[in-house]
Amino acid sequence: MAGLIQLGRWLSKRAENILALMLGAMFFAFIIQIVFRYVLQLPTGWAHEISAILWVWIVLFGAAFVLRDRDDVRLDVVYSAVGNKARRVMTVITALAIIVLLATALPAMVDYILFMKVEKTAYLKIRYDYVYSIFIVFAVVTVIRYIWRAGVAVWGREEQEETK
Repeated sequence: MAGLIQLGRWLSKRAENILALMLGAMFFAFIIQIVFRYVLQLPTGWAHEISAILWVWIVLFGAAFVLRDRDDVRLDVVYSAVGNKARRVMTVITALAIIVLLATALPAMVDYILFMKVEKTAYLKIRYDYVYSIFIVFAVVTVIRYIWRAGVAVWGREEQEETK
């Protein structure tokens, strides 16, 4: 079990590294846009396209693989005011809602993203199914995370999450 935990930590760090690389690439593309537009007076649609695609990937990849449970936005005024049992009930209700909504929508998401293979981005000609494939990954990982979260809440075990 210790080896599995160590592998999980290593994978978590690599996900953070990938996210940082994507953010760096998006920043670099943004700087290129500024230089080309305002210094060289040349259009750079491709740099804008890279920035937009990377933004989608940064948000969804980060939410799926880097965001920790404690980083989620909660209504802390209500959540902190109730007891542990009520918090567990609220966690289960929220988790079940997210699981049902994403699992129900998943087949339609997959169909639509697969349909998007016929379209390509304007400048770089990247197929839209590649651009938005991260959404399917996000949905599946989020369902798995919330199944885990609901299980922890139901069985009453406190999650032990280390600070990074």
